[in-house]
Amino acid sequence: MIKKHGFLPMNKKEMKERGWEQADFVYICGDAYVDHPSFGAAIITRLLEDAGYKVAFIAQPDWNDESSIAVCGEPRLAFIVSAGNMDSMVNHYTSFKKRRHQDAYTPGGGFSGRPNRPTIVYSNLIRKTYKKTPILLGGIEASLRRLAHYDYWSDKVKRSVLLDSGADLLMYGMGEHSILEIAEALDSGIAVQDITYIRGTVFKCRDLEELSGDYELLPSYEEITESKETFAKSYYRQYVNTDAITAKRLVEPYKKKEYLVQNPPSLPLTQEEMDHVYELPYMRAWHPSYDKLGGVPALKEIKFSLTSNRGCFGGCSFCALTFHQGRRIQVRSQESIIKEAELIIKDPDFKGYIHDVGGPTADFRHTACEKQLKYGVCANKQCLFPKPCANMNADHSDYITLLRRLRALPGVKKVFIRSGIRFDYVLADKKDHFLEELCKYHVSGQLKVAPEHICDSVLKLMGKPENQVYEKFAKAYRNMNKKLGKKQYMVPYLMSSHPGSHLKEAIALAEYIRDLGYMPEQVQDFYPTPGTISTCMYYTGLDPRTMKEVYVPVTLKEKQMQRALIQYRNPENYDIVKAALIKAGREDLIGFDEHCLIPPRKMGHNYHPGKKVSADNTAKSKDGRADTRKYTKPKSGKPQNMKSKQFKTDKYKTGKDRPEDFKAERQKNEKYKTDRFTGKTQERGKSKKKTIRNVHTRKKCR
Repeated sequence: MIKKHGFLPMNKKEMKERGWEQADFVYICGDAYVDHPSFGAAIITRLLEDAGYKVAFIAQPDWNDESSIAVCGEPRLAFIVSAGNMDSMVNHYTSFKKRRHQDAYTPGGGFSGRPNRPTIVYSNLIRKTYKKTPILLGGIEASLRRLAHYDYWSDKVKRSVLLDSGADLLMYGMGEHSILEIAEALDSGIAVQDITYIRGTVFKCRDLEELSGDYELLPSYEEITESKETFAKSYYRQYVNTDAITAKRLVEPYKKKEYLVQNPPSLPLTQEEMDHVYELPYMRAWHPSYDKLGGVPALKEIKFSLTSNRGCFGGCSFCALTFHQGRRIQVRSQESIIKEAELIIKDPDFKGYIHDVGGPTADFRHTACEKQLKYGVCANKQCLFPKPCANMNADHSDYITLLRRLRALPGVKKVFIRSGIRFDYVLADKKDHFLEELCKYHVSGQLKVAPEHICDSVLKLMGKPENQVYEKFAKAYRNMNKKLGKKQYMVPYLMSSHPGSHLKEAIALAEYIRDLGYMPEQVQDFYPTPGTISTCMYYTGLDPRTMKEVYVPVTLKEKQMQRALIQYRNPENYDIVKAALIKAGREDLIGFDEHCLIPPRKMGHNYHPGKKVSADNTAKSKDGRADTRKYTKPKSGKPQNMKSKQFKTDKYKTGKDRPEDFKAERQKNEKYKTDRFTGKTQERGKSKKKTIRNVHTRKKCR
């Protein structure tokens, strides 16, 4: 069992309390210290501790103070540096490069407690104080920047983070195998410069003759900075080189006869190894020193969630998972997951709800096909895109059994699935037992899925299935809920400004949303992060898979237009939506007719041409999907999720709260009308009110 104060030491005083004079490793992290298996820093440090090493932890050191890096002294073997669970630049900036004001990985959730690119900053800080101590880089930020990469925030191609940081060795991927092998090598007396043979690492080299075995020479850093076509070709060679069985050693040349060498990825963890990693003695809490600040918000989101798998063979172009974790699925045993669930149930804060059971994709519980176990994943072929591979084994049986066992545990009221499912994988399963299980037990009113777009030309570049596949799943979902007698809806995640999306496609998406009667609460703007095919498209204007040209919306104005079109009912977006429609030659969508997106002039809040909205600000489309049109409170303080003043009642009461005499008066007004000139009351006729109609035909996206 874990001791009450079993956190790793964070200073020399705590080290002395354990009887330590010196730590073997000092782990420096851009996140606050949270000892939970959903945090990579916790896994690596507990794994080293389990192997018998003394590990100290420094969380979010002050990068303006050199002494902050020395609070635990010099380690016997090495410093380990990580930016944290998130890329620091994504953590700090929106896709429009605006500074964020909150950081879920900082105590209290306020302004970030780390610098931009902490991997580089922390490493340089260490070098000022400890000139010769080995520095190891790890984490998502280093993993995605292991070789030369496009940096969206500076709009430049940057060198490997290993060179800019001055570190000795970089670990990419999840890192469990790599860190234990490096620790063993350092402990045996091998110099860090001689550790060149470990999988999942990148090291510096002066002479290629020193390399043993075959390798593939990539274009030099100078070549890829001069030619975008060369950059695209070089990136794609790295992208298809992420499987542990088929990957080769890659070499990237730099000036002054310096080379970066990327060894093949680490072998996937076996099920026994995965179980061991998640059964280490985590405190499952933030460090108690953060209590007075309100703790670390990121933990609250995942404290009662269970990780069941790693890796993803979905192959979305905008996702960096393939580059970081690979396409090979790694899973924990059901027994290990049940054991962790029983631990969660004993937590005093547990209310009976397991928030998630999954991973990158919840319903992937085994490799895509048996061939991957022996021959590795296909280099130039995806498992699900453009259509499911004939060799793929789509089966949810193991996942269903796991969910049933979790639901049966005493103290568990409900088990949710929040990490997302692949609807095309669900359809590929010949049995519909998972869809029934999902709708019956694991949806709380709304199921969130990610079609991302509706135009096939954009979906193809995204690596997503055609829109008809999503429509087929939506129909199956509606039918299943109807069969079960449940009123549950689907909420689609949508993305704006992805490479390949013109204004035409953005408007087609807005029309699709209009026909659904749905107003997205959130829209994801495409974010060019390192390591993705979509980012390569964004920078080069080329699809690295085919080397064909791709249209890329790069200007801030067009990005704002595409985003606003998806949320065209938001009154704050009126002007930019109107400008977008005029620019695209779609004035036919400006008017009072039902097919129009906006009226010719600004109207009351939540106004939509040809559509009446109920007092509680929700509606349902013809196919039964929910219309959740809610807006955040603007700076003016005026609530946007209400109608204009003429429709408000006292204290914003809804129809359910109004007195009976008010309802009777309203029914009377609906049946009779009063002439405003004569004051006479007469029964309303059946004549239709004349409206201005626009005769332009609707254009469809092809």
